Amino acid sequence: MTATYDYKVRDRTGNLVTGQLAGDSETLVLEKLRQMGMTPVEVKKANAGLKMEINLRPGRVKLKQVAIFCRQFATMVNSGLPILRALSILADQTESKELAKVLVQARTDVEQGSSLSAAMGKHPKAFSNTFIAMVKAGETGGVLDDVLLQLADQIEKEVSLRRQIKSAMTYPVAVVALVVLIMSAMLLFVVPQFEAIFSQLGGQLPLPTRALLFMSEMFKSYWYIVFGGAIAARFFFRRYKTTEKGREVVDGLKLRAPVFGSLFHKTALSRFSSTLAMLMKSGVPILQALEIVSDTVNNKVIGKAITEVQLSVRDGESIAKPLTKYPIFPPMVVQMISVGEETGQVDIMLEKIAEFYDQEVEASVDALTSLIEPILIAVIGGCVGAAVVALYMPMFNIIKLIQ
Repeated sequence: MTATYDYKVRDRTGNLVTGQLAGDSETLVLEKLRQMGMTPVEVKKANAGLKMEINLRPGRVKLKQVAIFCRQFATMVNSGLPILRALSILADQTESKELAKVLVQARTDVEQGSSLSAAMGKHPKAFSNTFIAMVKAGETGGVLDDVLLQLADQIEKEVSLRRQIKSAMTYPVAVVALVVLIMSAMLLFVVPQFEAIFSQLGGQLPLPTRALLFMSEMFKSYWYIVFGGAIAARFFFRRYKTTEKGREVVDGLKLRAPVFGSLFHKTALSRFSSTLAMLMKSGVPILQALEIVSDTVNNKVIGKAITEVQLSVRDGESIAKPLTKYPIFPPMVVQMISVGEETGQVDIMLEKIAEFYDQEVEASVDALTSLIEPILIAVIGGCVGAAVVALYMPMFNIIKLIQ
């Protein structure tokens, strides 16, 4: 069905031109604009902006889509396809609208003389610092296709790890939500009935029951304060996390957290090792590689330690020696990096460290999945059981009062 599309393009002189064009699909309109010698920047249906679109993370591209893009891009580059042509094809066929917009803009920048890494660097929500550094190294060394394949492998590993952790957390979150609903229903509907019965009989309630009734009354009368306080606390906590000090405190607590702290620690070490190995294999200088890793390790405590290690390396020290000052790096990691420096195979040793911690993370996730269920059952049983006991303790007094 023919529709009208709004477009933004750059003409042969680089000027931005806007207008409308009729076509059967967005792809056909893009093709028509290119045949006219224009470079499309944005094409969308006329009046499409009036429609509301639900997007929880506007402007962001999913890691899975980036991994697919890397593999397809690597295949095209390896086949001898020009980069501009490859970017155009990938922009047309990707399922992600956000990634399509990014690729169109990147193609325009490359066409105007920018390097591929510089063009991608303008879109930090789609491509990370590590990604940009790797692409730059691939451009410099003439091995862009190999680098893209390495990036795809790395991103797919990260996606798989996130899926595992999310899967392990799904059951606990669902159970906690169920407990909250059950307790809320008891406080709102069941407990007030008992209160009415006892007020009519004139008896004295046991202390646990009075405490439960007090909670019920508070929850029923001041529910807006409870929910408002929870929302405000969440808002201020998220704001605090965005500060330099807050991020460091929260990440430090994550590493020391019971049960989950070990998982966070192993995940960070795996990301540190695999990312540094990938950058070094791609030819990124060690100082630049350490700087990138400190930003992408996703833990401020470990990132700060890596930054200080970078300063030591700049002063002429090895990588392994300054790592010994920080307990967050286990002796095994330090020793393996030290051996790698002695043999000239630091990247290989880092890959082995990453493989070891990937296996440790998988084992930890499996163990946590098995451990969380009985712990939650005990907690749920304790909460619901305590509430039921508090409600049924007065039943004996009711019988006496009736008699």
